[in-house]
Amino acid sequence: MKVYKDILTDDEMFTDTYKMKLVDDVIYEVYGKLVSRNQDNIVLAGANPSAEDADADIDTSAVERGIDVVLNHRLQESFAFGDKKSFTSYLKDYMKRLLTKLQESSPDQIDVLKSNMSRTMKDILGRFNELQFFTGESMDIDGMVAMCEYREIDGESVPVFMFFKHGLQEEKL
Repeated sequence: MKVYKDILTDDEMFTDTYKMKLVDDVIYEVYGKLVSRNQDNIVLAGANPSAEDADADIDTSAVERGIDVVLNHRLQESFAFGDKKSFTSYLKDYMKRLLTKLQESSPDQIDVLKSNMSRTMKDILGRFNELQFFTGESMDIDGMVAMCEYREIDGESVPVFMFFKHGLQEEKL
C-alpha cells in the first residue's frame, strides 16, 4: 500500500486503496464514498453498571458519518476561502513554496507542473462555488489544500477529491 503525504506538512492525505486517476499529470482525483460507522461502547476497566439502570438495554454506541477519505486520513474541512480571489491568492503562494521544494528534490518536474497546472486550475476554478476544501490533520493552511466536489457517476453522487501530484510524496508501507 502507498500513502500519499503532503511534502510541506508531512500530513497523510490519502492512500492508493481508493479508486484514483491522474489528470494532466498534475492532479490526482481520488473517489470517496459516504459512510456511516458504528463506534463500540467504551467501558472503563473496573466499571460496574448498576443492575437497576433502566437504560442498560439501550444501544448508545456513537455513529460516525462522513466521507471515507476524510475520516480515514483525518482531513479537516477549511473555510478559509470565501471567494475565488482568496483561493487564487493561496494557489500563487502555494505554487511558489512547491516550486522551491521541487527545485531541491525533482527539478525535472518543474516544467510539467508549470505547463499543465494553469490549464487544469482554470477549469477547476470555473467550478469554484461547487468546491469544498480540506487540509491535512495539522490544519496548516500553508500546506496542501485538497479540493472536493460531488459528481454524478452512474446515477450516484460521488465525492471526488483533487490533490496536487507534485505536492505529495509517496511512502510505501
